[in-house]
Amino acid sequence: MTEATTNTTRIEAFVGKGPEEVDLEKSAPFGWYAAIVIALVAFIDRVEISLVAGALPQIQEHFGFSDTVGGLIPTAAAFASVILLLPAGRLADRGHRKTTIALVVVAWSLCSIMTGLATTFALFFVVRMLLGAAAQLHNPPASSLLADYFPSRSRSKAFGIERAGFYTGLPAGVALGGVLAEAFGWRAVFFMVAAPGLLIALLVLTLREPIRGIGDKLDRMRGGAVEEGAAEGAIITGEAKTLFKEAVSLLEIRTLKGLVASQALLYLGLAGLFYWLTTYLERSFDIDADAAAGLTGGVGGTGIVVGIIIGSRIGDRTENVPPAHRIRTAWTFLLLGALALTMTVAAPALWLAVVGTALACVGFAGAIPNLAAASADVVPAARRGMGFALLQFMLSFAGASGPLIIGLVSDLSGTLRVGMAMLLPALVGTLILLPNAAKHYDEDAANALRG
Repeated sequence: MTEATTNTTRIEAFVGKGPEEVDLEKSAPFGWYAAIVIALVAFIDRVEISLVAGALPQIQEHFGFSDTVGGLIPTAAAFASVILLLPAGRLADRGHRKTTIALVVVAWSLCSIMTGLATTFALFFVVRMLLGAAAQLHNPPASSLLADYFPSRSRSKAFGIERAGFYTGLPAGVALGGVLAEAFGWRAVFFMVAAPGLLIALLVLTLREPIRGIGDKLDRMRGGAVEEGAAEGAIITGEAKTLFKEAVSLLEIRTLKGLVASQALLYLGLAGLFYWLTTYLERSFDIDADAAAGLTGGVGGTGIVVGIIIGSRIGDRTENVPPAHRIRTAWTFLLLGALALTMTVAAPALWLAVVGTALACVGFAGAIPNLAAASADVVPAARRGMGFALLQFMLSFAGASGPLIIGLVSDLSGTLRVGMAMLLPALVGTLILLPNAAKHYDEDAANALRG
């Protein structure tokens, strides 16, 4: 069954292309291809990052390092990424976004090959830092690109598709890392993902570059309120600001401030959960590393897909919804995730831990596309690249902390179960912060739409 076509117009939508006919009633006026390609980029990013977690028992045995050092690997990589995030945000607002994304994906693949070639732990550690420096650079241009491809009413689904790629990449990378390391040795793991990365980089180059603000313009045209020149092809003007000042000035948007803080705490928990979950299952329930990795990938991936589908559908509802609908939807899913994660950490039996993990992934995945779409909604089109760079900047710091905190507490307490319990306070903080962010969402979203 197809959507009825009742409101079409001709409009210039892509850089260097002529006007084309657009159906304003379609939720995806330019199709879903862009969201799928960006989802593949996010997927291969998280797969490459998460391979270490799946192969960690073998890597730890080969190089002989402690849990604290094991937790430091993703922490150092994440800290390295923040150096380039704000420049990436400015480039996303002013440069050619699809070319930037393609180059970043190529860099990931090369770093993955170098990881497999590392002969000492010091070299291994440095290469993972290099990969971390490049890992998050796709997010500002990719998120800005998605917000231009899709009007507000379909952004939860668009970001849901992208986040599905991102978060299924976490358990998929863990599972692949564990299974391939067991079968072929841990070095082979990193060679095998390089080729798919290069193919995805070529796919990115097939995308068309949308005119900045075109998604918002379609929303205004659909509502019959077209303002000449508003937001279309917008660029940043006025007095030049330093990168830091430009990013911090975005926190004047009250909703964005709360969304950034709450998502940072959420990502602290998620990064720690998926990095250590395979090792936690192996140690706590006396199962093989490859079986633990398979459970992490299968259960986590299934839960994420289910959560993304349900959360995106609810978040994109436009009829009879309360104010700040997307944020309130995210809060409900996060509550489910926090309660389920408590079950995982406290579970005395493997099956309870597996059920808890599945439900936790449903909860977190249902929240994430709504939080991402809400973040896009409240930032004007001309500044979205920097807005997502600021968000990713904070997520990188938070995500860096999760694995390290768990590893450190594990060493101090003598049990990884206690370390995993350190994730719960972060999730409670997210639940506290989100209601305050919801208070100003509708006003800030209306201001952003006006450009």
